[in-house]
Amino acid sequence: MSEDVAEAPQADDERWMRRALEEARAAEALGEVPVGAVIVRGGEIIATGHNLTHTEQDPTTHAEMVAIRNAARAIGHWRLLDCTLYVTLEPCAMCSGAIVLARIPRLVYAAADPKAGMSGSVGDLVRHPRLNHRVHLTTGVLADEAGDMLRAFFRARRRSKVNPQD
Repeated sequence: MSEDVAEAPQADDERWMRRALEEARAAEALGEVPVGAVIVRGGEIIATGHNLTHTEQDPTTHAEMVAIRNAARAIGHWRLLDCTLYVTLEPCAMCSGAIVLARIPRLVYAAADPKAGMSGSVGDLVRHPRLNHRVHLTTGVLADEAGDMLRAFFRARRRSKVNPQD
């Protein structure tokens, strides 16, 4: 597990990431890419989300975006101060931008995304020095479990394209 600067993982990081993994399983049950997100404030979940892009036919309904929208509604404000976002896959550019705009102070993700991740892999939008808000980042919490879920999903998807009758 890697950590940002002096930001130590909190004792509950695995607990909340397990809840995000439950959201990822809910996405998978819908045929969506299994990514889940949970937003926690004051030791309580205030919002959850999972991928809904195919279900909603909306490219903005990534797990993080759904959770951010739900959290803003739940607290009645767009600034998600004092919150931590837990997500099973490193956020893309859209989601990383929304995290910064929502002023979420801390992001914890499980699996890195070397193809599209913008929170440390391809780029690092959440900690970009020219932006007015930077996010404390903790990575790799339950990365193996999240990565295994994603690999199994895509392996099954490739198999079904090779053998459509299966």
